[in-house]
Amino acid sequence: MFQNEMKLEFPSKSQNEAFARVVVAAFASQLDPTIEELSDVKTAVSEAVTNAIIHGYENTQGTVVLKCKIDGRKLTVEVIDYGKGIEDVELARQPLYTSRPELERSGMGFTVMETFMDSLEVESEPGKGTRVIMTKEFKQL
Repeated sequence: MFQNEMKLEFPSKSQNEAFARVVVAAFASQLDPTIEELSDVKTAVSEAVTNAIIHGYENTQGTVVLKCKIDGRKLTVEVIDYGKGIEDVELARQPLYTSRPELERSGMGFTVMETFMDSLEVESEPGKGTRVIMTKEFKQL
């Protein structure tokens, strides 16, 4: 069974969101995904990294950790921040919920991640940070 993994750390700057998308897409390309599968993964990663930057660190700078693992045909992506954490994960996962309404964001980040990936786990502790774990199984060609 094919296995591979990588880990990347970068500053919580908004311009690094696009970088993270491309890195994960390049890593996932080992699985020979369809354009649609790759687009789904990039969209979910974009949402997770944006959440870490905007909500995890708010107006401070920190580090975002991106881990990817391939196990067979399954890609696991983890996005970790050491920011403020989420008080109520279940509430945060509700569609249209946002903790920063002044930013005019849609509050659909977790919903988008769930839609485009096969599974989504959110682990968070106030004051310690948040870890988002997403998986996607790639179809056999």
